Amino acid sequence: MTTGKGNLLREEIRTALAPRAGLLSADANVEATAATWRLVAAQLAPVIGARGLEVLFDRALHLTSTTYRWLAVSKDGSGSADPLPSLAECLLRQDPATAAEASYTLFLTFTDLLTTLIGESLTTRLLAPVWGTAQESAL
Repeated sequence: MTTGKGNLLREEIRTALAPRAGLLSADANVEATAATWRLVAAQLAPVIGARGLEVLFDRALHLTSTTYRWLAVSKDGSGSADPLPSLAECLLRQDPATAAEASYTLFLTFTDLLTTLIGESLTTRLLAPVWGTAQESAL
C-alpha cells in the first residue's frame, strides 16, 4: 500500500502492536502477536473463511520469511491448522526487538495481501477494530 491511507494504516498497526507488547520482552512480544492474530482471525474468518485465512497467513509468512529467514515455520506434526505455536517458538528464539519488527512486517505483508484481494476500503473496515483506529468510527 503506497497511498496516504496505506501509510496511515502502517502507523496504526505499529501503534496497536506496541501497547499489546508492553515492555520489550520476548514473552510480551509473542503474546501481543498471538493476541493480535486472534483478533484478525475473528474479524476475517466470517468473511473469507478459515481456509482463506490460513492460505493468506501462509503466503504472508512465506513472503516475510524472505527477510527474516528464521521465521520460516512448519506446521506442527499434530495436523493443527493453528500456526501460532510454531510462530511463537520462532519469535521466542530472537531478541525482542527483532521479533517485534518481524511480527510487524508479517502483519503488514498480510494486510497488503488482503488489500490486493479485497481492496483498501474493505480491508480498512474489516481490520479497523483490530488496530483500534479512528477510521472505524468514520465508516
